[in-house]
Amino acid sequence: MTAIVDLALQSSAFYLSLVFVVSLMVGSFLNVVIYRLPIMMERSWQQEYQGYFDPDTEVGENETFNLIKPDSTCPKCQHKIRAWENIPVISYLFLRGRCSGCGTAISVRYPLVELFTALACTLAAWHFGPTAQGVCAVFITYILIACIFIDLDKMLLPDQLTLPLMWLGLLVSTQALFVGTSDAIWGAAVGYLSLWSVYWLFKLVTGKEGMGYGDFKLLAALGAFTGWQGLPIIIILSSCVGAVIGITLMIVQKKDSTLAIPFGPYLAIAGWLTLLYKDNIITGYMTWVFGA
Repeated sequence: MTAIVDLALQSSAFYLSLVFVVSLMVGSFLNVVIYRLPIMMERSWQQEYQGYFDPDTEVGENETFNLIKPDSTCPKCQHKIRAWENIPVISYLFLRGRCSGCGTAISVRYPLVELFTALACTLAAWHFGPTAQGVCAVFITYILIACIFIDLDKMLLPDQLTLPLMWLGLLVSTQALFVGTSDAIWGAAVGYLSLWSVYWLFKLVTGKEGMGYGDFKLLAALGAFTGWQGLPIIIILSSCVGAVIGITLMIVQKKDSTLAIPFGPYLAIAGWLTLLYKDNIITGYMTWVFGA
């Protein structure tokens, strides 16, 4: 292990290649997280509801269902996915995007998530180099990618992802990895309260809920890494992109303004860009405004 670390520190090519390959494998696991975590949460909510409102009803033993068990299978023929069929991207290409058991088409999203994870993490690793910042940025990227696709699928940002991410941001701030502790605390607090305030103002005016509490927690987590200084960038970038995509979807799908659009993916992407390029964005803005 020490030899691998030393080689990564000495060779940029090896370091980036290592991040790319590891992130491909993690991307495969993220596909499992994206699919199974919402189901695990829904089952937990159902059990809590029944335990509180109908505790006398006997419930049969449920099959173990978590991020490890049961083994991955084809949803149509229940063919168990073998190890060689689960190699990121390569297996999909080798199988030509079809189940080896029944020939059912496999969603192209699986290899795309794997490839997207690898590319995004490699870019983060290249930006920060073989440093503690680089390792942390790669880990942040993993969590944000899971948040993005879960929110796209279920319009849900799990506390199991957003809250640990926020605490990680606060903890690494003690080492001033990205920002100092004071900036991280203010970033988390202001990030949460800013969207919380918008939520309640919108609800008081319209009587409707404009966003979920998961968005508040995600922005708090991003604020813990970028500091309060990064929050305006995140909010502006995510709002602009969200507005453009929202209007486009309403036009293409011919739906009215009640169309629900998850805001988490835009927050996550804007936060990731801010984590990497906050100083460049601020410098570019100051130069554009003040000409210096």
